[in-house]
Amino acid sequence: MTTAESRAPGPGGPGETTLLPGTPGGAWRGSEYIASLKDDREIWCEGRRVDVTGDPGFTPMLTTLAGLYDAQHLPDRAEQMLYRSETSGNRVSLSYLAPADRDALSRKWANSHRWAESSHGQLSRIPDFMSNVVVGLYDFRHQLAEVDARFASNAENYYHYARENDLTLTHGLGDPQIDRSATPAQRPELGLRVVRRGEDGIVVRGAKQIATLAPYAHEVLIYLSPANYLREDPSYVCWFAAPLASPGLRVLCRSSYTGSGGLAGRYDEQDAMLVFDDVFVPMDRVFLLDDSQVAVRGFAELNKWSLYTGQVRYYHRLRTLLGVASLLAQAIGVNKFRQVTDLLGELTSYVEIVRLGLEAIDAESRPTASGLLAPGSTAALDAVAGRFSSRASEIIRQIGASGLIMQPSEGDLGTASLRPALDTYMCGREMSADEKSRIFRLAADLAVDRFGMRQELYETWNRGDPARVRSMLYDRYPDLRRCEAGARDLAEGRMDHT
Repeated sequence: MTTAESRAPGPGGPGETTLLPGTPGGAWRGSEYIASLKDDREIWCEGRRVDVTGDPGFTPMLTTLAGLYDAQHLPDRAEQMLYRSETSGNRVSLSYLAPADRDALSRKWANSHRWAESSHGQLSRIPDFMSNVVVGLYDFRHQLAEVDARFASNAENYYHYARENDLTLTHGLGDPQIDRSATPAQRPELGLRVVRRGEDGIVVRGAKQIATLAPYAHEVLIYLSPANYLREDPSYVCWFAAPLASPGLRVLCRSSYTGSGGLAGRYDEQDAMLVFDDVFVPMDRVFLLDDSQVAVRGFAELNKWSLYTGQVRYYHRLRTLLGVASLLAQAIGVNKFRQVTDLLGELTSYVEIVRLGLEAIDAESRPTASGLLAPGSTAALDAVAGRFSSRASEIIRQIGASGLIMQPSEGDLGTASLRPALDTYMCGREMSADEKSRIFRLAADLAVDRFGMRQELYETWNRGDPARVRSMLYDRYPDLRRCEAGARDLAEGRMDHT
């Protein structure tokens, strides 16, 4: 039994909030969080089954997460990151706050900024992200009730369970990348599907990718991405939550990056394929079955808050890239060269565009059907994020050039016989060889090595197919007809001076 399971019983039947008065719970501290992952989960990496709480390829990131959980209890942060649960009285994470007014929403965003700034924007699936998807699931419960009243009750109960136990979650939206020219109707292994169902629950078979943070999560939340929610066979339409330690669920991780040190040594959050070999999901963990039209509407609804927090994280990543680029230029004395300040100004513009976008999206917050307050659409920022990120990395490579490759290691710096040469030939402009090399190696982590390239792929694809995102932004732009009307008037010589 995990620590999460011992805190409170699992979600119960309709109308029940399954919490015991006085039961320990609420926001994790680091040591509690680590202990909660000591369960029967089946995690595989490079052909070995691993224990994430003790394996050297996983413990560095686990230490980072534990530190972030501890930080939310610091005296200067607790009020910005925790609140008292009206259900249990425990201090719970503001990531799980379901905001009903402006004050609550502002507190929620302050918490998201704390999480993202503390990790320098490097954790794409910081726990704050998926907690906000659960808020979206809770908000969508009334639409789920139109399909089955049990789904609405399950969503509400799961929200309370996740909040009170501070669940760390992952999700798996994508199908295995086997044959994009085929459909699950032709090849069933292409999609996750329900193979048996009964009053007590469902059995699912198949796989989902890419489940970022999966080895460090307590549970996975499965719902469908826009690329695959319109299925020929309704058995492929299923939303549910399952513990990572569920019998029959295997987590297949990519190779760990932690051995390369640097940023990867602290922020390799891992990515995985989840293989469901006839995994039983109790009915109280099922949120939707069969109805693809509700799944179509639900994707955007579930992600209202999480997409905003994703942009908050992205904003802090861009700030990190700007800081690194500026230090690179100073290190080698090119920070006053016009062509370099042009590049730095371009990167600064991306930071400011995202900041202004966040403020505008927040200003456009509107009540949802269930009475919560949700931010406006992030679609425009989603459409440009990948390009901004790629260009930011390119700017770092332009400024750092070959210096991103040729820098002394910590071992070199610690070797006395090498110091005279290093101090003479590998220092910077008014900067020691130690400081310069660490800045350049950090830049290489962000823009050259496989950790940086993984981040680049994430920024390009995590919001969906970039072409589809841009096409949908155009198709759904609410003021398009007025733009066309104005252009038509101009073309035909009509002028309106009113």
